[in-house]
Amino acid sequence: MDDLRVAPGPGAPAGLTVPARELVEQFSHASGPGGQGVNTTDSRVQLSLDLATTSALTDVQRSRVLARLAPQLNGTVLTLTASEHRSQRKNRTAARERLAAVLRAAVVPAPVRRATRPTRGSQRRRLAAKRERSETKQARRRPQPGGHD
Repeated sequence: MDDLRVAPGPGAPAGLTVPARELVEQFSHASGPGGQGVNTTDSRVQLSLDLATTSALTDVQRSRVLARLAPQLNGTVLTLTASEHRSQRKNRTAARERLAAVLRAAVVPAPVRRATRPTRGSQRRRLAAKRERSETKQARRRPQPGGHD
């Protein structure tokens, strides 16, 4: 098994290279309807990578990836499954491509939010809505004795 290469992009200008020794592959029977070989071939591939210990990521990239992928992680391990092909070799390739795509997307920095001022029109509309709401609530009040409110 070769090292996994992730193409250069935002957040990883030089790309990423995940050493093959850090990738854990497990094979099992693919589920679903079968044929002659379904019970004898281990064609489903589970590819796992421990994001906390991988040497492919810098500390900044690691924290970004761990935060972004938190819902998909089991601890700090990212596991992807491929079973769409009948051949184990094709599923291994598919799992590796999927892992590369997930890492490429997760390593991209979040866009910086630039603070903007509300437009004059939006401020007027907001204040008009507040006045209207205030008048509605005042109309619901019980009249004060003396008739001056």
